[in-house]
Formats: sequence, structure tokens, C-alpha cells
Amino acid sequence: MPLLLYIATLAGFALLTACLSDFAAAQTSVPSLQGIYTCVDSTGRKITSDRPIAECMDRVQREINPSGTVRRVLPPQLTPPERAALEEKEKVAAEVRAREAEDKRRDRALLLRYPTRDLHDKERAEALSQVGEVIKASNKRSQELAEQRKAIHADLEFYKDTPGRAPASLKRRLEENDSSVAMQKRFISEQDAEKKRVNKRFDDELVKLKQLWATSGAVVPGKPAPAPVAVKK
Repeated sequence: MPLLLYIATLAGFALLTACLSDFAAAQTSVPSLQGIYTCVDSTGRKITSDRPIAECMDRVQREINPSGTVRRVLPPQLTPPERAALEEKEKVAAEVRAREAEDKRRDRALLLRYPTRDLHDKERAEALSQVGEVIKASNKRSQELAEQRKAIHADLEFYKDTPGRAPASLKRRLEENDSSVAMQKRFISEQDAEKKRVNKRFDDELVKLKQLWATSGAVVPGKPAPAPVAVKK
């Protein structure tokens, strides 16, 4: 009797194992709940499929849940020219944003450097003064060269009737003087241009600073200070 009970137990265990295997196989064979894709093609025909529809790649497709609600909307796929045009548009927009950000950064730096008109005027005066000192020194050098030239011509007076007999060293001094005078003239001209450049820079900054001072509430010389705001008690 115990042997028969043991055999029956083994048979029941095998049957239970087989049932569980069949149940697991049945579970895996059930398709997962996925959406249905739907669209209207170029001829006006409504198409549905269990995957994105090739005939509607150039138009909007909708993925519908089994409950009938819209799970997501798929936009049309772009053609290569359309994609290139979109990328170029995005590139231009990014460049514009970068320039705007850089302009704002420069404006902040400019306002931090010159919070008042007095500071801006002072730095302009200092910059022009430096250029002026250079021009002053160059003018002094030009006067020295003029005096040297007079001395050279005085020496050449001895050879005015026979210029060919003038010493080579004297001729060389005259050539060097001519070269130095020309160089000083060019240098003074460059410094005059530098003075104009400095003034233009400060003039351009002043235009921008007036806007920044107005928005920041800074007090500008010659402009009345804003009236105090009454505080309600």
C-alpha cells in the first residue's frame, strides 16, 4: 500500500508540472498590448497597421491605444532637403542667440566698468592724454631734426658752388635726416588717427552706456536725479 501511494504521488507531481508548463507557454504566446497606427494617405484613404505606416511617412500618424485613446502623434519625416533647411535654420537661430548672449555679457561688463558718466569721461581724458604725450614727444623730435637739418645745410654752404666735392659723410647725414623727418611725420599721422579712434570708441560706448544707465537708474551729469519714491505708512 505505501508503494502504490508513492507511485500515485509521483504521477500527480508530473501532471502538475505539465500543467504549469502549458500555462507558462500560453502566457508567453499572448501578444503584448501595443498600439495601432493610423493615418490618411495622399489619396484620402485611411490606413491602419500595427507598426508605423510607410505610405504615411510624409504626413502625421497617430498611435492609438487599445482603449481608443491617442498614445502619441508621429510627425512627418523630413526629406533630405527639408532636413538640411531645418538644420540651417536651427544653426542661424543658435548663432543669433550666441550673439545676443555675448552682447548682454559685454553690456554687463561695460556697466560694471563705467557705473557713472564721470568715470567714463575720466578714462577718455586719460587715454587722450597718453596719445597727446606721444605726439608731444614726436613733435619735439621733429624740431630737433629741423635744427639738425639747418646745421647740415650750413655745412653744405661751403660746397654750394661745387656740390660734387661735398663729403660723403655730410651727404649721408642729410639722407638720414630726411628719412627721420619722414618717419616722424608718419608717426604723428598715426597718432592723430589713434586719437580719432579713441574718441570714436568712447563716443560709441557713451551711446550704449546712456541706455544702460537709464535702465539701471544711474545718475548722469547734467541729468536730474530721479525723484524719491514716497513710502506709504
